Amino acid sequence: QVQLVESGGGLVQAGGSLRLSCAASGRTFSSYAMGWFRQGPGKEREFVARISWSGGSTYYADSVKGRFTISRDNAKNTVYLQMNSLKPEDTAVYYCAAGQLTTTQRQGYVYWGQGTQVTVSS
Repeated sequence: QVQLVESGGGLVQAGGSLRLSCAASGRTFSSYAMGWFRQGPGKEREFVARISWSGGSTYYADSVKGRFTISRDNAKNTVYLQMNSLKPEDTAVYYCAAGQLTTTQRQGYVYWGQGTQVTVSS
């Protein structure tokens, strides 16, 4: 079992930055691939970024590439999402997820956090 708790969301102006954190419980965190997803108002939950168990492989949605950076610290059982140059369309609830597969698909993730709200004002 892995429990995930996101933090770091908030209200920011367009062009600003936020760093989301996702703290995981359990000693097996380092064996899981981690992903960030988001769900905007009236939209489906969509893939944002993912990172392999070692941190050696990352992948991003086209909409965030070059602006967002995913990273992890296995010693701290934490995964991060650094978000720069934020746009109003980035407004969403952001979720972290853990799974055995390094994938962009929601179905590949077994454990989910409760989400943290990010609001970008224009």
